[in-house]
Amino acid sequence: MKILLIIADGLGDRPFESLGWKTPLEAAHKPNLNTLAKEGMIGLIDPIKPGIIPGSDTSHLNYLGYDPFKYYTGRGPFEAMGTGLTLRGGDVAFRANFATVDEKGVVIDRRAGRIREGTPELSKPLNMKIEDVEILFKEGTEHRAALVLRGQGITTNVTDNDPHAENLRPKEIVATSNDGKKTARILNEFYNRSLDILKSQRVNADRKKAGLKEANAILYRGGGVVPALPNFSDRHSMSGGYIAGVALVAGICKLIGLKDFTPKGVTGSTDTNVLGKFSAAVQALEEVDFVLVNVKGTDVAGHDGNGIVKKEFIEKIDKVLGETIMKIRSDILICFTGDHSTPASVKEHTSDPVPILLHYPGCRRDGVGEFDEIKAKDGYLRLRGSDLMNVLLSSANRSEKYGA
Repeated sequence: MKILLIIADGLGDRPFESLGWKTPLEAAHKPNLNTLAKEGMIGLIDPIKPGIIPGSDTSHLNYLGYDPFKYYTGRGPFEAMGTGLTLRGGDVAFRANFATVDEKGVVIDRRAGRIREGTPELSKPLNMKIEDVEILFKEGTEHRAALVLRGQGITTNVTDNDPHAENLRPKEIVATSNDGKKTARILNEFYNRSLDILKSQRVNADRKKAGLKEANAILYRGGGVVPALPNFSDRHSMSGGYIAGVALVAGICKLIGLKDFTPKGVTGSTDTNVLGKFSAAVQALEEVDFVLVNVKGTDVAGHDGNGIVKKEFIEKIDKVLGETIMKIRSDILICFTGDHSTPASVKEHTSDPVPILLHYPGCRRDGVGEFDEIKAKDGYLRLRGSDLMNVLLSSANRSEKYGA
């Protein structure tokens, strides 16, 4: 069978007061997900291990069969690949955000009002050379971007400048070992130059006039050396593709050789073109054996602390499932889950296990019939992220027997 893996980013949650102490998934009207649950099996998955708080990068690697404890070097390289930058071995890449700082240099918005328009214009003059190091800067979706350092003596042995909260100043980058002193010096110089460059840009002048937050600073973190990942098709003996609106997930998929089927109109937020994503997935399955679809809006709503918006976005996903995937459910293996929990009450990733749904022709039915974090404990499945690809392959009759 062909395999469709749908990852609703940050799907897992906790009971929320405004939803009558139900989780957004529990409170959502989701007839199609419940039908898949009734016809299939559900349960819980720890994306990394019990008690480990997953990042989107480490969980996606684990789900795809790449041990993050072996292959993860930092989020930056994946973010950079996803923006379309061509990386070389030895390049050091960082995640970056456009941010807003006030006249005293204090961060008042780490995401610059979730800026969308004008980021290519802002990014272009941030490509420069400092000493003998080439600086590559490329916008991603919304406020996200990638920062790459290319040159001799560059390492990841430095701290971040991102304070990870508003009302704090960006941190001075310092070396964590002697070989990181050059990298720290370059990054601090880049930050100082970028303040002057961004301040002078027309995009920010227009945003100021419109009463919008200026994208007048760059925060960066998660530096990593570009890793060498085994090819997905060689590893799993099947062709694969992906649909993702965020650079991070796209970068991981590109590095392992998955084909890009992402349609236009995806934003990596709650207004993304879910219908376009799922329709593209149906078409992609005609060409390849495995398709990963990442839908980011659930995570965005969780980080924003808005359980109601998260519930509504889950309902949007469910409605589009009925218009697309449900029509081919008798022919393929469908797995629906999240890459981590982002409870709206916490506004950040937690180690809470994530509900998972598995549906394929002839599968065992566990009889639960409802898909949410609470009912999931009554289902058949109890997995770790490292189990997922093996379970998908064996359920789709694509695995070899172990032993005689």
